[in-house]
Amino acid sequence: MKQKMQAKDFITVGVFTAIMLVVSMAVAMLGFIPIFIPLLSVLVPLISGIPFMLFATKSQKFGMVTLLGILIGLVMGMMGHGIFAFIAGPLCGLVADLIMKSGEYKSMEKVALACGVFFLTIIGNYIPIILAREAYHAQLVETGYGKEYADALMKLVPDWSLIPLAIAAFTFGIIGAYIGKAMLKKHFKRAGIV
Repeated sequence: MKQKMQAKDFITVGVFTAIMLVVSMAVAMLGFIPIFIPLLSVLVPLISGIPFMLFATKSQKFGMVTLLGILIGLVMGMMGHGIFAFIAGPLCGLVADLIMKSGEYKSMEKVALACGVFFLTIIGNYIPIILAREAYHAQLVETGYGKEYADALMKLVPDWSLIPLAIAAFTFGIIGAYIGKAMLKKHFKRAGIV
C-alpha cells in the first residue's frame, strides 16, 4: 500500500464529499420542522454512516478522512452554520483518521469508532444555538423562520443539550457504520476490513 495520497485519492475524497453532503442535506431538510432539529443528531449519522462506510473501504491512506472532514466543515461553514462547523469538520476528520490508522484501516471496530467520531462534526451546528441563544433566536426571526419557529427550536434544544446531542451523534454514527457494513459486505471483503 502506497502511503502518499495520489490524484485518484483526491478524486475519491471529492466524490464522497459530494455524496455525503447531498445525503446529509436531504436528511437535514427535515429541520424545517423544529422537532427534527435535535433528531438530526440521530438521523444524519445513521443514514450518512452508509456512504461514510463505503468511503472507508476506499480510504486506506492517512489524510483522506481528514480531508473529507475539512471539506465538509468548509462547505457547512460557508452555508451559514458558523465558525464551529469550520472547526468541528477538520478536528473530527483528523481524529477519525487517526483512529482508522491505528487499526491500519482494516479493523472494523476502529472504522466504526471513527465513524462515530466523524459524525461529532454535526455538533458544530448546535454550538451557536447553545452558546449564543439570543443572537441565534434573533437571526432566525430576521431571516424569515419566524418567532414561532425560533421559540420552538429554543425549547427543543435547551442550553444543557450539547452533551446528549454529542452522545447521540457518536452512538448513531457507530450504528450507521454497522448498518453500512451489513449493506456493503462485498466492498468490505474486498477492502479486507474485518
